Amino acid sequence: MKKINWWNGAVIYQIYPRSLMDSNGDGIGDIPGIINQLDYIKSLGVDAIWISPFFKSPMKDFGYDIADYRDIDPLFGTLDDFDQLIRESHARDVKVIIDQVLSHTSDQHAWFQESRMDRENPKADWYVWADAKADGDAPNNWLAIFGGSAWQWDAGRGQYYLHNFLTSQPDLNYHCPALRAQVLQEVEFWLRRGVDGFRLDAINFCFHDAELRDNPAKPMAERRGRGFSPDNPYAAQYHVYDNDRPETLDFLEQLRALLDRYPGVMSMGEINTEDSLKSIADYTADNKRLHMGYSFELLVDDFSARHIRETVEQQMAHLNGAQPCWAISNHDVKRVLSRWGGDNPSPEMAKMLTALLCSLPGTICTYQGEELGLTEANIAHADLQDPFGIKFWPDFKGRDGCRTPMPWTSDAPHAGFSDAAPWLPVPTDHLAVSVEAQEIDPDSVLNAFKNFLSWRKSHPALLHGDIKFLDSPDGTLTFVRTYKGESILAVFNLTGKKKRFFLPEDSANSSSPQNAIQCNLPPFGMKFNQGN
Repeated sequence: MKKINWWNGAVIYQIYPRSLMDSNGDGIGDIPGIINQLDYIKSLGVDAIWISPFFKSPMKDFGYDIADYRDIDPLFGTLDDFDQLIRESHARDVKVIIDQVLSHTSDQHAWFQESRMDRENPKADWYVWADAKADGDAPNNWLAIFGGSAWQWDAGRGQYYLHNFLTSQPDLNYHCPALRAQVLQEVEFWLRRGVDGFRLDAINFCFHDAELRDNPAKPMAERRGRGFSPDNPYAAQYHVYDNDRPETLDFLEQLRALLDRYPGVMSMGEINTEDSLKSIADYTADNKRLHMGYSFELLVDDFSARHIRETVEQQMAHLNGAQPCWAISNHDVKRVLSRWGGDNPSPEMAKMLTALLCSLPGTICTYQGEELGLTEANIAHADLQDPFGIKFWPDFKGRDGCRTPMPWTSDAPHAGFSDAAPWLPVPTDHLAVSVEAQEIDPDSVLNAFKNFLSWRKSHPALLHGDIKFLDSPDGTLTFVRTYKGESILAVFNLTGKKKRFFLPEDSANSSSPQNAIQCNLPPFGMKFNQGN
């Protein structure tokens, strides 16, 4: 029988540390602030927290540009604070997952400062350096996700360096054995401190084509999906040479061998490639690479029963028994209630989306504030912090709208997040849906979140069961989860209109009740039937 690990069927709560709770009055959330809110997090019924980067950083990309893998940025606290966070979380039976950015560093990292000095120093090949073409142009046509060429000229060294993101985020050279060995040591530093897992940011960007071949152009009809802005030329290429290279799989096996020396530690990789379904399958194959691939397929604008069904069915078919991982929100995309619900989304939709997400097979990632039904904040241009939004405004307004501080109270300054003006303003319309206001309302989105996660834990079929989708009317999604004799039929109304229909008695085969099931669903309603 396949072993059930703690992450199988777990719900992971993503924390954006700048925005959860400020403990010292500087307007920025921190690790002590997370510790202060662990009782609240535990009350949600989640199994683990995933903390976005808190490492020492110049914060050009808010922590995803790491200057020291082994230290905490003073904005967030100290290593002692982190050790306390581990102890306090584990005392509440909450696992701790940290965000590791292994494909690149900040240009302020000591490794890069040494590497750029000359072509002969011990770290000269720890980053991706290349000579200019004869005419002085960049080595090839690769593009950066944040816009422009992926190559930046360094006058001191007299070469270009590769950066798949900001120019201040140079890419590490994983073709260098010494670099690979050092990265594994950086990972082990946190394993020794007791972390329970890693979310591996942009893991498909570790390796590049050693021959530096040009990426092929993409037809106009296909130029969507991997660029955040329609005007961003990144989507104009097939990214087959600048990431997702076959050598990545060998490195992941080395990484997994390290993780397996620490029982109970899991890995989930952020994988966004030209063929993410295939890549996730490859990156998790044979239980010797990643434990899970973090899927982008439900982080899109397409909110339809057809898209959700096809995505889950295709992913499950490709995984060959590996653990799936699902998310409908995170720190990089518009909040799901606004993305799928429009300008005036219903609180009932928020409740339904939680139940739908947490009824899918595998590991679930939810993002701070989704339990409150927070909507996307409208950030004025003058208040923008995200470099991506600043560059592409107004076509793309950036990611700040999903990163605003948590509203803890309705009437305290800055919603109880901080005593000082926060790094991003708290939206006025978030005050009415604060934690304080919702905790005393039995019909609130927050209490619906808690109640569903509590109910879910009592049903092994929802935690570990297989899934079979059933045909049902447009705008509805129906499936059966089955595990060890328990079956649960789940029906969701994804529309703002009432739905009434019948499911035939044999629609779920032996897992369905004996009689036809009448489904009367209110707008964004849901129905669960338990069978044996």
